[in-house]
Amino acid sequence: MTEFRHLLGIEGLDPPAVTALLDLAESYVLLNRSGKTQRDLLRGRTLINLFFEDSTRTRTSFELAGKRLGADVINMSVSTSSVTKGETLLDTAATLNAMNCDLLVVRHNRSGAPALLAQKVDAAVINAGDGTHEHPTQALLDALTIRRRKGRISGLTVAICGDIAHSRVARSNILLLTMLGNFVRVVGPPTLMPAGIEAPGVEVYHDMALGLAGADIVMALRLQKERMTGGMIPSTREFFNFYGLDRAKLGFAKPDALVMHPGPMNRGVEIDSDVADDPLRSVIREQVEMGVAVRMAVLDRLGRRKF
Repeated sequence: MTEFRHLLGIEGLDPPAVTALLDLAESYVLLNRSGKTQRDLLRGRTLINLFFEDSTRTRTSFELAGKRLGADVINMSVSTSSVTKGETLLDTAATLNAMNCDLLVVRHNRSGAPALLAQKVDAAVINAGDGTHEHPTQALLDALTIRRRKGRISGLTVAICGDIAHSRVARSNILLLTMLGNFVRVVGPPTLMPAGIEAPGVEVYHDMALGLAGADIVMALRLQKERMTGGMIPSTREFFNFYGLDRAKLGFAKPDALVMHPGPMNRGVEIDSDVADDPLRSVIREQVEMGVAVRMAVLDRLGRRKF
């Protein structure tokens, strides 16, 4: 099993390492539901959430995970920090290193920023999303959600739909799901399909009916308009007509297909409320719960290591 000091991406992990993290996260699901905590596990350890991009969901999830394990958690507001006054990323790394923190959770709009920080700090660095590169804990929580509901995390057909080009969630999920022996379909307009997306175990579709046919899992992605240049889609209404996940399009998947979304959702753009709120098919709220458990597992694994 691969040993790792940082979690910078799914790339570099192996199936035993992923399975071990999912198993550990499973134990934290049960612990969280029991109302108990392990506040002595990371007592004396310091976790810093360093978010250069807004993300209430992911930051709060890491904060809650750290506190449930007993870590001292600090949220650094980049919008009011020295970074906005001209401090470079390397200057920030030097400052953080001087603080002797143990765990550093980083979200950045530039691909590779967490990896750069990992080279410059003594803390264990966890990538909470970098540019269009990766979002490893999202892929892990998605895998845990699927495994709990389907009873397995291999041999499944997973359709990832929408804005593939700008999605670090899609990239991490593709890496993880194909590694574990699943079949991945990416479905979206040609303008939102990145070059070189074709890979072993990955099929590209531009038609929802074909892409969703017989799928076990349907994952809708947020349309990331903030990362787009003009002309990628004619309009959000047109996008929903062709690629928005509604009841009719979901009908092409298997009758027991699960609906997923990494959040936050643009209802009526990439997913219809009727589908998002379906109590039998949608596991979107469960994904949020699994996120805390997975992040507890990652903090546990990295926070107790002796560097």
